[in-house]
Amino acid sequence: MPCTSNCCRAYEHAFDEGYAQGDLDDYRAKGPERSTRVLLDLIHAATDVQGATVLDIGGGVGAVHHELLKAAAVSAVDVDGSSAYIAASKREAERLNHADRIAYLRGNFVELADAVQPADIVTLDRVICCYPDMPALVGAASSKARRAIGLVWPREAWWMQIGLAAFNVFERFSKYPLYQSFHRVADVDRVIGAAGLRVHARRNAGLWHARVYVR
Repeated sequence: MPCTSNCCRAYEHAFDEGYAQGDLDDYRAKGPERSTRVLLDLIHAATDVQGATVLDIGGGVGAVHHELLKAAAVSAVDVDGSSAYIAASKREAERLNHADRIAYLRGNFVELADAVQPADIVTLDRVICCYPDMPALVGAASSKARRAIGLVWPREAWWMQIGLAAFNVFERFSKYPLYQSFHRVADVDRVIGAAGLRVHARRNAGLWHARVYVR
């Protein structure tokens, strides 16, 4: 589905072919980044991945859904605003011989949500900080989680607020700025709690905070 909103233009501009290939090369060489590994550990502790369906929102090169499929998840849907990231994830899926178990949707998940089926496990790995309406995104994602939802976003700390604010100053000069937002844990908990999920586990990973909620 074409995505022509400013949000998708920003994703296409920031996460272009070169950026996506660099991320894919890193994933192939080193595996998932530390914060993603923490998220995966928390998901495995929260629910049985074997036979589960996965909805990976803002999946990037697909580290989360590739790893869950390796761990015997049955299928995945990858929704991303960057066509370069989707192409990179497809290349990796072909290499790993599980391309037939992944469906791809390009666009703004909030706009696509009505057409997306619920999944056992929903993930947003370093996604909500880059989206202009956290309650809308997290609320829509939570409504699709049958069993668990896992998120990674910048830690709640004063130095992180300063860092994001500085980043946004430079983004003003971009043709399609991709502003970063600071979200308090209590605000994210509130949105996900309204969908009937509760916190199961949490852990910091460097600059990032990982959190998994279950029904």
